[in-house]
Amino acid sequence: MGQAIAGVKDFSDLIDLASARMGGKALIASDEFFAGKENLLKPGRAIWIADKFTEFGKWMDGWESRRKRVPGHDWCIIALGRPGIIRGVNVDTGHFKGNQPETCTVEAVEIDGDPGVDRLLSPDVKWVQVTDRTTLNSDSEHLIPANGVAARKRFTHVRLNIFPDGGVARFRVHGEVLPDWKALKGKEVDLAAAESGALVIACNDMHFGSRHNLIMPGRSVNMGDGWETRRKRGLKGGEFDWCIVQLGHRGVIEKVEVDTNHFKGNFPESCEIEVCDARSGAEGFEAEKQNWVTLLPRTKLRASEQHFYEKELGGAGKAWTHARLKIFPDGGVSRLRLFGVAEV
Repeated sequence: MGQAIAGVKDFSDLIDLASARMGGKALIASDEFFAGKENLLKPGRAIWIADKFTEFGKWMDGWESRRKRVPGHDWCIIALGRPGIIRGVNVDTGHFKGNQPETCTVEAVEIDGDPGVDRLLSPDVKWVQVTDRTTLNSDSEHLIPANGVAARKRFTHVRLNIFPDGGVARFRVHGEVLPDWKALKGKEVDLAAAESGALVIACNDMHFGSRHNLIMPGRSVNMGDGWETRRKRGLKGGEFDWCIVQLGHRGVIEKVEVDTNHFKGNFPESCEIEVCDARSGAEGFEAEKQNWVTLLPRTKLRASEQHFYEKELGGAGKAWTHARLKIFPDGGVSRLRLFGVAEV
């Protein structure tokens, strides 16, 4: 099951298992007359263009079904980008004012592989309701915790049910990625990747870019798709910004990549990486009480470039659970990769 998540107070701070960037896909919807289901998984909040219309009506940046004139309700089935434990969802009705659904529920199921739409619609598939039925307000985000039925269960697909019809701008499924670590035994993986169940649990500053971007799939698409801190003033020397990554699984780190892609006038002067082994896990993780060991000594960085380190690394052969990236004195890093082998 991997490690419990330390230092997370709000489930919305966990990885969005359904996001398009993680590989999530809106597979089928009962109705998408006014606006397509794929909009649900787009990054960011929905936008509003007042005078934009289509042949079907007002253009909306979300999923919107027609007004239902028969019994029943509308729904959308989504394949999670990575299987995992669902801790809660965010149902965002941004810009839907008077045409939002009255209520919603979320159901989930575990079917590995590519089951196909016919299988997912089969009456043999036993969907489990993982949220309580919730009233939806107009133009609002709704953070809905998963119920007790979902606890510690692994899911691969979800079904968003809206009653009876209407529009939802964005849909997020926050939780913990659960890779099949037995299948990955002995293989090199990025232990710091979101796809591996890693999470950036803390940082001292993320004024311009979220810390979570550091472990997202692929290279960054622009400067906003990275972790960037504000400019330090009145430096006294030796100051740095930092973030802490909880690895997806305890493992031996053999290679490091620090990518400053798109950061050209605002990349850090240098960086350093420390690691620790906090196998006790979760609830009581306190950075200042850990025995941090230098993995990568302070090393100069260059603008908009992938930096790879292997022979420079310390702590050879030892397994770690957390890594701390320090950047001197401030700036932006787009991705951090910690390649190694999990101790399964």
